[in-house]
Amino acid sequence: MLNLGSPESTAVPDVRKYLKEFLLDERVIDAPAPIRNLVVRGLILPTRPKRSAEAYARVWTDDGSPLIAMSQRQRQFVTQGRDIIVLLAMRYGQPSIPEAIKKLKSAGVTHLFIMPLYPHYAMSSYETVLVRVTEEIKAQAWQVETNTLQPFYQDRDYIDAMVENARPYLDDFDHLLFSYHGIPERHLRKSDPSHAHCLTVPNCCETCSPSHTTCYRAQCFATTQAFVKAAGIPDDKFSVSFQSRLGRDPWLTPYTDYRLKELPEKGVKKLCVICPSFVADCLETLEEISMEGRDEFLEAGGEDFQQIPCLNDHPAFISMLNGRIDKWLRGLVE
Repeated sequence: MLNLGSPESTAVPDVRKYLKEFLLDERVIDAPAPIRNLVVRGLILPTRPKRSAEAYARVWTDDGSPLIAMSQRQRQFVTQGRDIIVLLAMRYGQPSIPEAIKKLKSAGVTHLFIMPLYPHYAMSSYETVLVRVTEEIKAQAWQVETNTLQPFYQDRDYIDAMVENARPYLDDFDHLLFSYHGIPERHLRKSDPSHAHCLTVPNCCETCSPSHTTCYRAQCFATTQAFVKAAGIPDDKFSVSFQSRLGRDPWLTPYTDYRLKELPEKGVKKLCVICPSFVADCLETLEEISMEGRDEFLEAGGEDFQQIPCLNDHPAFISMLNGRIDKWLRGLVE
């Protein structure tokens, strides 16, 4: 089971170490290595770790990082009643992918199910974690048969789990904002195998194309449409935005922080925000949305703000993960 990762503590050196590993990933900041090194080491790392450490301190728990703690709970629930080894690893930080691979190899594992806990495909999330696992398997000369959990952005069980999780928050609201993690527009173009569809064809996300297999934006819209249909949300009561942008290059729009300030001007007083690209609450949902986002909305004239929790350890989500594991196990014996 794989997710993004977190600093080991809120101390500035630990946050700097984590950001260095994260931002030097060529699939996160996809500039040539000399430029990436200059930007990260020369411009970001001297100042950003202190600000990020303060943000992490606002959400840190007695169990440490909320993302790590919740991911461990997810692993524990998936492990229950199973006679298989289930490990958790993070793309950056601890527990690490190399250590997980080492443990599995030492245990004599011959079949591996790789589970990136990312509903949508993006080179900076789903792709990079698969590449890292593959690299480490090769580096440790591990002979193992692998299968991979595919992006589940419109999987019926995933959608149903989100709807069930969100139900208590949807009784009384003016607007439901779907806030997805943002990515640079150039990442869409790079992930488009045709190099002629994403952000090139008018209404590209609404026009059927094989490119949607690796198109993060189209998959976010597909999740949204599946959710509102299943939950019965009227067309005039929801919208989509993208959060967590970094740098000055164009990222997917509209930006969440802009939307939070605009919605009260359009008469939205009671707002619900859901973050479907995250399956566990983390810095981006707990601090960026529930704290900063709430303040922005209320200061702009909003009156009631609710961030719908991520799926976390909701039984319906755990059931979905177990169902995918069961399907993989059946395939091994058929």
